[in-house]
Parts: sequence; structure tokens; C-alpha cells
Amino acid sequence: MSVTPTERIVTRRTPGSQIERKRTPRPRGRVSLNIVLALLMIYFLVPFWWVIVNSSKSAAGLFGGTSALWFAPDINYLENLVDLFTYGGGIYARWLGNSALYAIAGGIGATVLAVLAGYGFAKYRFAGRRASFAILLGAVMVPTTALVIPTFVLFAQVGWTNTIWAVILPTLLNPFGVYLMNVYARDSVPDELLDAARVDGAGEFRTFLQVALPLLRPAIVTVLLLSTVASWNNYFLPLVMLSDNRLFPVTVGIGLWQSTASTYGAAGGQSLWSIIILGSLVSVIPLIIAFLALQKYWQGGLSIGSLK
Repeated sequence: MSVTPTERIVTRRTPGSQIERKRTPRPRGRVSLNIVLALLMIYFLVPFWWVIVNSSKSAAGLFGGTSALWFAPDINYLENLVDLFTYGGGIYARWLGNSALYAIAGGIGATVLAVLAGYGFAKYRFAGRRASFAILLGAVMVPTTALVIPTFVLFAQVGWTNTIWAVILPTLLNPFGVYLMNVYARDSVPDELLDAARVDGAGEFRTFLQVALPLLRPAIVTVLLLSTVASWNNYFLPLVMLSDNRLFPVTVGIGLWQSTASTYGAAGGQSLWSIIILGSLVSVIPLIIAFLALQKYWQGGLSIGSLK
């Protein structure tokens, strides 16, 4: 029995233990939604597929007229990987380590501050609370790139430019993370539960650690992921703050290689494009691992919250 794309078969058992099958029209809205989702999936996956394919090509394969969306006859992942980690004295590995340092320190630090500030705004009443939260909401609207130059001037006055602190300290401030934690803590942590813990003799710090913090786990993981990804992908801030290429994160380092390849062109830049593309692919892998590692805590926390 053939079924058209706009129909579905509904099977049910009748009182006489006979199976009855009936065609029912499939909702047209769901078909349209699936088409839109499929187009969006293609839109986001094609660039990633392009990086996977072209990172396997040599310089001759990249500029030899082969298809940009399919592999060349010779696969050069291993050769390109060796070139990537040996070019410039192995500077790429140092850039990866710098990015990991900035992302871990900035992500964890921003998450800790966001959890504390968001919980404080949600569960405590203090003078200037509304004004402070209004300023926080205003900070969410300010593009981070607009704050880079004032931040550079401030750090230059204290002599902290061209140091790791010039990249880590500004990333600790995450107004959106504070806002997200405030909204989540306000709805997911009942005041009655906190009052019960206080009546049982728990102090504020113990109440926060043992009662509120487990309920905030999904939001904490979300803020940690967003902060870590933002720190890893940060480009403009370290570009302005750092002048020593040994302190560059991988984003600025690959940008430096790209500028070199574009400047020299065929005279010497073509050989760089293979490791630039492969370096971009390698730089994405830690983010994928981080997301997959934290996803179970994220989904598990959401499930626990729904059961409660």
C-alpha cells in the first residue's frame, strides 16, 4: 500500500481484536517545518564539510581545479597534520595551549561569577538591586567589540597589555550569563525550599551549595558552554591586546597565517592554505568534545527538573 508524503497510516485495534488501518492526512505544517529544518541543516553543515574535504588536500589539490566539495585523488591528512604541527617551530601547538588556557580560565571564571551574581539578584533583596540589574541589562545590549578599545586603554595604564591577563580578565564578565542565571534561579529554586533549609539550621553558604546549586546545574552547564565557546572563539580582544605571537590564541594565529598567505600569494602563500584549513578543523574539535562531554549533564539536569 503506497502512502503519499502528505499522508500517514494510523493503526488501531478494534474491539473484535482486528487490526484496522486508516490513512489520515499528515499535517502540512509539519512537512513545511521539516523542509525548513533540512535547509538550515544543509546551510550549517556545508561549510563544515568544505573544511573537512579541503583540509585533506595538498596545495596542488586546492588550486588544481578539483571540486571544492569532494576529495582529491590523493588524501593528505597525515602530511598536512605533520606540516601543521611543525611549521614555525611548532607554534600551532602553543596556540592551541593558549586557547585552552584562555577558554578554561575564562569559561570557569565567568561561570562562577555568573552563578553567584545571578543567584544573588534572584534570591536576595538589597539596596540598589533594581538599579544594578538595569545596568546589567544595559550591558547585555553593548557589543563586546565596542568595549575592546576602552579595555585596552585601561590595561595599558596598569601595564597589563601583552599578558595572558589582558585576555582572561575581560572574559570573566558575562552579563548575559548573569541574566540567564538570574532568570533560571528565580524560577527553579523555590523560596520555600531555601526557607526550609534555613529553618533546619543551614547557613547561607551551605544552603547555596547543597540546595540551590544542584537545581541550577542545567543553567550552569549552559553558561559554561557559552562562556567557553566565546573565549575559545575570541579574536578581536587578543588581537588588540597581544603583540607577542607566542601568546596568541589559535584564532589570531590562523588569522596571522591567512594574512601571510594572502600577502605572498603564489610566491609562497599557497603552501600555507592547506595547514590553515586543517588548523581551522583541528581548532573546532575541542569544542565538539566539550559539548559532547557536557551534554549528558545538561540533558540529565533538565530531566531531573522536569520530574521535580
